[in-house]
Amino acid sequence: MADNVGFPLSDLQMSKSKTPVGCPCGGPALATCCGPFLDGWRDPARQPPTAEALMRSRYTAYTLRNEPYLLATWHPSTRPTEQIVDPDESLQWLGLEVKSALRLRQRKVEPANPDEDFVEFVARFRVAGKGQRLHEVSRFLREPDPALGGAARWFYVDGAFPEKP
Repeated sequence: MADNVGFPLSDLQMSKSKTPVGCPCGGPALATCCGPFLDGWRDPARQPPTAEALMRSRYTAYTLRNEPYLLATWHPSTRPTEQIVDPDESLQWLGLEVKSALRLRQRKVEPANPDEDFVEFVARFRVAGKGQRLHEVSRFLREPDPALGGAARWFYVDGAFPEKP
């Protein structure tokens, strides 16, 4: 059983017509995209290999209301202590666009810190029938995680909101 709201990921990969559906992050299928990370978040061998993969899996975790995964992948220095997923909120995630993970990396010929990365994205969602968007440049750090026996993993640290032109 997955740690997402009490149902296995295999239940999520089929639509009502029994046709495989894509991953919420925009990948081909949940079972081969973010699913292994969400199912294996306690396994050092099943961690997202890049900051972008972690960001995509965190978006997917938000769509599935998987708070344990979100907390486990949030850096301890900025991790909230209060509940972050409200099961009663009428929130519908509509889509994710990664804007510049590659562009941000290409600007740096030699990264100053290979264990720090940034991902710019736009996540669209609807709350109480009103469409909204979150445009963020997220900062990630790769550090040893005591919960994984000291194995390194990427953590979400914080984000900035770009100014509108």
